[in-house]
Amino acid sequence: MGCPEGDLSDLLAEAALRRLVTAYSRAVDRRDFALLHSLYAPEAFDDHGAMYQGGVEGYIAFLRQALSRYGATTHYVVQTAFVITGDRAEGEVHKINHHREAGDSPHEVITGSRSLDLYVHRQGAWFFLRRSTTLDWAQRRPVDAAAYGDFAAASPPGQAGAGDPSYGLLAAFRRMEPDAASPTLPADAG
Repeated sequence: MGCPEGDLSDLLAEAALRRLVTAYSRAVDRRDFALLHSLYAPEAFDDHGAMYQGGVEGYIAFLRQALSRYGATTHYVVQTAFVITGDRAEGEVHKINHHREAGDSPHEVITGSRSLDLYVHRQGAWFFLRRSTTLDWAQRRPVDAAAYGDFAAASPPGQAGAGDPSYGLLAAFRRMEPDAASPTLPADAG
């Protein structure tokens, strides 16, 4: 069967869908819930199995609470496959997800998962219409605090929220939702 060449509109749609799924990761990892909300169609449905099933408003409320136990998360999009049919598309998005608990005896939870997505194209943009998560594998281990101080000790640590260095250094990546803890950007940043 092979993989047929797409026309230019398919290539543009695939690029936009990759931006959508990576924007999701950024929104979750930076706790930018306004950005996350903007990625979903109003009638969208999110299915995270037994953890949450429902609309986008409820999903964001669930996520705010669920993420509060983690000092840091990172969701890596490692592979995507999209099938585009006009203003609808389907996608399988392979991810590696890292969750580092906060607290005195933290653990790291690392998972391999896939998002099985339905997308809709409206007003020049792609949105999630349905997002279902499938877990393929998981690991849990104690955090090795010394490892975080080894080779990258001079690098500023990433943070889950508005204090992340990206907000102070990259004007184009400003948070969509106001946050009292947001850094002040240099005058020439935007």
